[in-house]
Amino acid sequence: MTKPEIGAIYPALPAIFTVAATLIIWKISILFFDISPFILPPPETVFERLWILLRERNFWSVHVVTTLWEILAGFFLALVAGLTTGVLFGKLPWLERALKPALLTLQVVPKITLLPILIIWTGFGMTSKIIFAAILSFFPIMLNVLLGLKSVSPGHQEVMRAFHAGRWSMFRFVELYSVLPYLIAGMEVGIVFAVIGAIVGEYLSGSEGLGYLAVIALGSLDMPRLFAVLIVLTLLSYALAMLVHCVKQVLIPWHDSMR
Repeated sequence: MTKPEIGAIYPALPAIFTVAATLIIWKISILFFDISPFILPPPETVFERLWILLRERNFWSVHVVTTLWEILAGFFLALVAGLTTGVLFGKLPWLERALKPALLTLQVVPKITLLPILIIWTGFGMTSKIIFAAILSFFPIMLNVLLGLKSVSPGHQEVMRAFHAGRWSMFRFVELYSVLPYLIAGMEVGIVFAVIGAIVGEYLSGSEGLGYLAVIALGSLDMPRLFAVLIVLTLLSYALAMLVHCVKQVLIPWHDSMR
């Protein structure tokens, strides 16, 4: 085996080891402690039910698509709103002083209490889940963008002013490079919050989606199916996190965090 092949395989080994160790501990725990399948079903039963779930006719076209759309739409709204608000606050300090207290008040409010209000205002459809996912994702993105603008090196700004750089040149060559790592950090947190927002919304008021399937499985005490849905949700969340990581590799390959 050549060195490039070893280098390509090696990064996956810790994850493979972790999954294998988790399955072994899971199975041994059931056998050793005689755990009831109503509490913790055997892994082979869960994977059998997972296979059945993946083959159901409406699983991909209805439930997965619904949840994925709610996550991505909410995350996109949060990205646009968070980036815009963060830039405005960073460039207009008076606007930050005027509006940031109200936004921080909204941030500290338990978000779950907002969902019933959104349901009353927008109905039981996808809109309430999208808005709720956007609310959860907004603050990490906005605060990181604002922090990035405030972290611009004064020395770099002085050099640009010495060359009589305009506002656009200052933003493009100095402020943008300062904001991007913070923006990506906010996106990495925001995509996780978007998943949480969509699933919680489906828990409380959904008729479609993976969260709805989890509620149905819980109501019927079908633990293998519930675990199967959780596995799908985990894989979906991991795929979305990897997508943000790919964006990170494209936008900031020069940053120290990419070493």
